[in-house]
Amino acid sequence: MTTRAAVSPRYLLSCALSLTGNSVAGVILPLVLLATTGDALAAGTLALICAVPQMLIGLAGGALIDCLNRRDVPIAADLLSALSVALLPIVDLTFGLSFGWFVALGLLGAVGDIPGMTARDALLPAICDHDRRSLQKFMGLSQSIDSLTVIVGPALAAFLLTVTDGVSALWFTAAMSLAAALVTLTLPRSIGSVEAASAEEAPEGGIVSGMRAALRDGVRVLFRGDALLRSSVLLTFGIVMIMGSFQGIVLPVHFTAAGSPELLGYALCAMSAGMLVSSLAYSALAHRLRRRTWLIVSLGGMAAGAAVLGSLASLPVMLAGALVVGLSAGPTSALLGFFTFDRIPAERRGSALGTQNSLMLAAAPVAVFASSAVTEAGGVSLAAFVLVGCWLAVTLWALATPSLRHLDEEGAPHGSQRGQAGVAATGGKPESAL
Repeated sequence: MTTRAAVSPRYLLSCALSLTGNSVAGVILPLVLLATTGDALAAGTLALICAVPQMLIGLAGGALIDCLNRRDVPIAADLLSALSVALLPIVDLTFGLSFGWFVALGLLGAVGDIPGMTARDALLPAICDHDRRSLQKFMGLSQSIDSLTVIVGPALAAFLLTVTDGVSALWFTAAMSLAAALVTLTLPRSIGSVEAASAEEAPEGGIVSGMRAALRDGVRVLFRGDALLRSSVLLTFGIVMIMGSFQGIVLPVHFTAAGSPELLGYALCAMSAGMLVSSLAYSALAHRLRRRTWLIVSLGGMAAGAAVLGSLASLPVMLAGALVVGLSAGPTSALLGFFTFDRIPAERRGSALGTQNSLMLAAAPVAVFASSAVTEAGGVSLAAFVLVGCWLAVTLWALATPSLRHLDEEGAPHGSQRGQAGVAATGGKPESAL
């Protein structure tokens, strides 16, 4: 009997390398841009310029991911990311950096961001199926990697900035992306194979038609026919938009007004550390409690933590609130990811996840803009109060909506193969209604 080598450790390592590189770059690039241009609005302008192409490329990539090998797409994306970042210090040494170079190289890196992330996400169920691991537990482990990189990335960036200048530090981020591509390359190519629809179903009329078809197909999968999947996606959108507004507007404005903008890092680290702990705990204890129980405890804790954080009280109180949010968020994050993967048909995973990631990219800036308008009109305290109210409303909706009330009695995933999703979710054991 032949024993198949486990691929999940290499998959997690590639995710960690890629995410850490992005996290470090997320800290260093704005500082390099500010030092180069001297314009505080340059970073926001650059993000806005890259956002629309990212969304469009994400939609197109979603269609391609259902046609291409899903292992190859993250490799190409990480190589593009490594190239775009490595070119910054090269250009600085040769021509000299300017805002135009940041735009050009930012767009180059943006080409692979969402397709790479989507393809890596789409690989996850196949990884679990190959290693016969529980998808539900593995989601917690994967989420803990995400949380860890959020903690390690900024700390590593701070260290690099103390031993070298910002531009030179970008060599490290390029090396991390390159290493992620090389580790992904060691995964068997069969992991990424797609049992796609027949060639006759491929959209005609070029990339624009493909994008329209991917968006139409992705929206149909995400929002029609499967109530649990629809509720999971809507809850994910709500959490991302509200937390994005807290992190992108309310907390930075509050700490800047207090004369201590650096305290934002402490609050985000407290939240990420809490989420790391809760994700690891959920990964180990997922099947000890009913899914509904996990959801109730997790959402309730997040609401309580958000209320404390939104009070904008003293720093220790806000740090405690951020920590409670993180300690409560792990199970909800893992469950929502599990429901998404478990319910999306395998052959439509690329277009559905590509659509979700692209819509998320568009929704987050809209929420941040709305929060900034409230802050401008009524002050940061009003914006925090509104966000806490929105969080409580989202929590009450999630706990009351019928599709999220009977999570332990759910049947086979909509349109997916039970052998891949359902059995993996229970570690090869029959599901119990508990």
